Amino acid sequence: MPPWSVRAFSDTPVAREVLEHCVLTAGSAPSGANHQHWYFACVGSPEKKREIREAAEAEEREFYSGKASAEWLGALALIGTDADKPSMEIALWLICIFAQRRGGLRTSEDGKNYYIHESVGIATGMLISACHMAGLATRVHTPSPMKFLNGICGRPETEKPFLILVAGHPADDAMVPPHALIKKPLDEIAGFF
Repeated sequence: MPPWSVRAFSDTPVAREVLEHCVLTAGSAPSGANHQHWYFACVGSPEKKREIREAAEAEEREFYSGKASAEWLGALALIGTDADKPSMEIALWLICIFAQRRGGLRTSEDGKNYYIHESVGIATGMLISACHMAGLATRVHTPSPMKFLNGICGRPETEKPFLILVAGHPADDAMVPPHALIKKPLDEIAGFF
């Protein structure tokens, strides 16, 4: 199976060096004023992964039992997602991505950061692409709220959790939900002028 976004992962080892190169690729992304206002907390500890999973699932249970609209839940049903996130413990790595509201070119700086969401989004896209190019599968997870990540990952309150990227090798029986394979054709996503 080619590297895709999947729901099932194996516990096949992933060398830390592979992940380091993927993060370095993400860190080369363009950013507002070149402040590079992101932080990638790469979690491989089974205990920390379990703690993150339990906190994320608690938020997800609230989401699925009342926070989300029926329309939203219907859309999610097509890709087969629910409040249970076992992949967060099975996959070798969780990359918790934080957006830094303040900072600068040097870590010690405390200036205003610009285009935070755009910059962190670009870096995250580059991270996902780098993981896929390295032969890893990924899964994006965005429980809301995610403030629990600050404490678990030892990040300051001035940083806002952006998303959790599950990264590892896909399980032998992993599949991409058929609905997720439906992609709009070029003429519906682009115009050339």
